[in-house]
Amino acid sequence: MRIAIGCDHGGFQLKESVKKHLKLNEFEVIDFGTNSRESVHFPNYALKVGISVKQGESELGVLCCGTGIGMSIAANKIKGIRASVVNDCFSAKATKEHNGSNVLCLGERVLGEGLALSIVDTWIKAEFQGGRHEERLNQVKNLEENYARGK
Repeated sequence: MRIAIGCDHGGFQLKESVKKHLKLNEFEVIDFGTNSRESVHFPNYALKVGISVKQGESELGVLCCGTGIGMSIAANKIKGIRASVVNDCFSAKATKEHNGSNVLCLGERVLGEGLALSIVDTWIKAEFQGGRHEERLNQVKNLEENYARGK
């Protein structure tokens, strides 16, 4: 499985830890940066990861910033992206099983490394359940089609 990953300066160290963890677990990782703690604008990295997932270059995406919130807001502007800020393993499982999330957003200033890696593992292993969740996801897609601006 190919996973796109990106961060801003506030999530740099967490991104590096997640990337190393994913590679150790034999995932292919596409790193869209940033590559230091030098201040950058997070929407640029949310866009790169989101486009990679949207276009099928990557099956999933992981974004890291200080809280995960900014990245999720930016990534969710991209049609077809369902980005979720997650701070616990229960929510990681639920967002994939019930909401079909395809981008995970993590906050370096919120999570310890061990918990963050457990969240990543839980989220990747979870699968969308379909059924009643499919109908709800279709309603979300309808909102996106009819009310979101842009492409």
